[in-house]
Amino acid sequence: MIQPPWLKKGDKIGIVSPSRRITFEEVHPSIRIFQRYGLEVVLGSYVFGHHHQFAGTDDQRRRDFQQMLDDPAIRAIICARGGYGSVRIIDQLDFTRFLQSPKWIVGYSDITVFHSHIHQQFGMETLHGTMPVHMISETPGDSISTMLNALFGFRISYLFKKTLLSRDGNSEGLLVGGNLSILLSLSGSVSDIDTKGKILFLEDVDEYLYHVDRMMINLKRAGKLEKLKGLIVGSMSRMNDNAVPFGKSTNEIILDAVKGYKYPVCFDFPAGHSDNNLALILGRKVSFNVGPQIELIFY
Repeated sequence: MIQPPWLKKGDKIGIVSPSRRITFEEVHPSIRIFQRYGLEVVLGSYVFGHHHQFAGTDDQRRRDFQQMLDDPAIRAIICARGGYGSVRIIDQLDFTRFLQSPKWIVGYSDITVFHSHIHQQFGMETLHGTMPVHMISETPGDSISTMLNALFGFRISYLFKKTLLSRDGNSEGLLVGGNLSILLSLSGSVSDIDTKGKILFLEDVDEYLYHVDRMMINLKRAGKLEKLKGLIVGSMSRMNDNAVPFGKSTNEIILDAVKGYKYPVCFDFPAGHSDNNLALILGRKVSFNVGPQIELIFY
């Protein structure tokens, strides 16, 4: 995988809104945080635009993202928030200059569209991490500090307690993945994820349990679970059930989908739609160990 250059003090970063609309008041705290770390923040022309639920029309959002891709002085593109909208512009973007001057793409949730597309098409690392909409504290917690540490090139690794249903084992491989619903929406497209020999990370929010089951069965039928090196399940928050209960928890649904395979599996990894959203370098080789504790080391 191609690794974009690490950030250093004085670098320019761009903030864009490729999905749902956002206000200046929601972004302003993050600007102050980035500036305290010595970064110069450049705002997209339409970052605060609005067109129905979107941050501007498809063309406006595309132009903002394209400008940041093309500008060699921009060293990272920070997506202001998720929602929905990235898939509407991904096929109209030209990545020629991006490949000439690689830079970090940062975000999660709907930004999984960019993560998956860039990995599949260009073999480049991206950063799954918190976004300005959630950077509201003047005292950065783990979500913000791990995202910034990863961007500045500090080595990151995580060690935490194993939760119920996790399956022991040790493995190494490239870390890929993101939001489960978004990954399923990319199936059959040029942005579709390749999981063979990889360690897959999944997270989601506000889904029905039977939807999760359907998505996991879809991944299984498509062969995307069979040849994994490991499975990391992050935050599965605000899950819903029907009046007639589905009968399994989210983690039980996922474990059932992979019960015939032997690789390590962990649940409740603190990343995704949760207060503690630890940064993950997607496309990076990792060591993944599930025993008395969960250990994830980025090389």
